[in-house]
Amino acid sequence: MKKQNTLISILIINYNNHNLLKRSIESCLSQSYKNIEILIFDDQSNDDSPNVLKKFNKNKKIKIYFNKKKKTNIASFDAANGYYFLFKKSKGKIICLLDSDDFYHKDKIIKVHDCFLKNKSFDFIQNLPIITKNKVKNYKKNRNNIFSYWPYFAPESCINFRRNFMIRFLKKNKNLNQKFTNVWLGFRMGVYAFFIEKKFMTLNENITYYKSYGESKKYFTFSNSWFIRRKKSFDYLSKVSNKKYKYKLNFDYFVTLIFFKLFNFLNHA
Repeated sequence: MKKQNTLISILIINYNNHNLLKRSIESCLSQSYKNIEILIFDDQSNDDSPNVLKKFNKNKKIKIYFNKKKKTNIASFDAANGYYFLFKKSKGKIICLLDSDDFYHKDKIIKVHDCFLKNKSFDFIQNLPIITKNKVKNYKKNRNNIFSYWPYFAPESCINFRRNFMIRFLKKNKNLNQKFTNVWLGFRMGVYAFFIEKKFMTLNENITYYKSYGESKKYFTFSNSWFIRRKKSFDYLSKVSNKKYKYKLNFDYFVTLIFFKLFNFLNHA
């Protein structure tokens, strides 16, 4: 096993997940890689989350923060703000994201650490999820849809990156965050790493347990909201790349635009 000299920061955001929060935190504390810090951001939960967090107050590896600023109630935007806040408080050279309804395999951090060590040219590494629903586990594979313009982007709880990558990402996205509130932070980071910096890598290990029926259920495939968000995703790529990519000739974009305009017409008819 490699020496555990590198401090790794795990950033956990929570909103009303008191029944799953303890499991999430304990999965971090039980990691085989020990040189970690755990930062938790509670976004004004009105359930029993504060009491759950109080039980971890004395743990030296854990720092807990409660949001005192006004929320927007746009889940993706509020979640991004929580991660931004924690990143600024963190000290690790490698950062791992975790939503409080998900949790890690005990060897997640050591595998991520070793992957960064072996692949020094990559600053953004996503691992694969174990998608859990109704006690059924689905081990996601890294397969791209041949009709899609996008590579496979894993959920936010599978995202890991070097500290300097996030600094560059925040600088580049300084004026874009409020324009793309319904495009999740993890997706935007993946787009930036894959298309702009070309420092994107997938670790083919299923080491994050991901709850598949959270906020994402609002965007079921081929729904109105799904096409709206997909159109916004193309718009984001256009903005962050200064219109460098000619995706408008792509089949995926063509279909997205047709249905986007159709749903827009029907909603205003």
